[in-house]
Amino acid sequence: MSDPAPAHLRTRSDGGRAVEYPPAPEPLPVAVYDNHTHLEIADGALPIDVHEHLERAASVGIAGAVQVGTDVATSRWSAEVAAREPRLLAAVALHPNEAPELDAAGTLDDALAVIDELAGRPRVRAIGETGLDFYRTGEDGRGAQFRSFEAHIAIAKRHGLALQIHDRDAHDDVVATLRRVGAPERTVFHCFSGGEELARLAADEGWYLSFAGNVTFKNAENLREALRVAPRDRILVETDAPYLTPVPLRGRPNAPYLVPHTVRFMAEVLGAELDEFCEQLAANTVQVYGSWQDEPVTGAAERRDRESGAEA
Repeated sequence: MSDPAPAHLRTRSDGGRAVEYPPAPEPLPVAVYDNHTHLEIADGALPIDVHEHLERAASVGIAGAVQVGTDVATSRWSAEVAAREPRLLAAVALHPNEAPELDAAGTLDDALAVIDELAGRPRVRAIGETGLDFYRTGEDGRGAQFRSFEAHIAIAKRHGLALQIHDRDAHDDVVATLRRVGAPERTVFHCFSGGEELARLAADEGWYLSFAGNVTFKNAENLREALRVAPRDRILVETDAPYLTPVPLRGRPNAPYLVPHTVRFMAEVLGAELDEFCEQLAANTVQVYGSWQDEPVTGAAERRDRESGAEA
């Protein structure tokens, strides 16, 4: 067995923010899942490791999470941690903003080959986050983004995995690409950033909309409009932790245990009964990624043997 993955791969700058993790919210009545998080990023005055993140999450009704890679290093980390942790599944990919840099260095194809290999590992259930980001990348880097995006779509389809899309200032091109090359059967718009029009289009295509804490922000009425028109069986929830902490905690470190704030807000926007809405979210998440219990984690048998010995 290989050595355990390090606790964190990178650290988020505090940027003058309040850096204390918030207190735990009231538990949800029915357990749900955080379908997009980045637990490899240390944040806060006292960073939390994966185990503590998941313990806190479980205590408030978050049964599991999808740990998401954005480059080769974080994708490897995600696959390795998910292989050992029954409350995690993994998504692996190259973030669209990585593609131009890799292409310029002549290493994009090599990096994509690593993602293809990781996609075949146990408990890797999605390719993501991939897509297009025209906010930070200019015209000269867009060709590499398109090439990378299309390669990720092909990897997802080849391995029968879900696709998690990063779409920033690129709605039309993301949709056109999915239609042109053919979207995987289970396609998720991570941290959905469109409005009612894109939500209706996604519904027509059978794609999923994943809402993060920014749906609670005062200036995000477009997201709430999208939520209202989205079919209930196509809605997911996420943190995108450590980013996008929901109101009333905006600006503080985010984590899976804070999902209940977003879920309660979404249920209120929809006029839905909280327990029924949680049941729907959980069912939708399993529909996309499968059960967290479908594949055993590495070392599970050894752990059972140790526990049995201790009990004896």
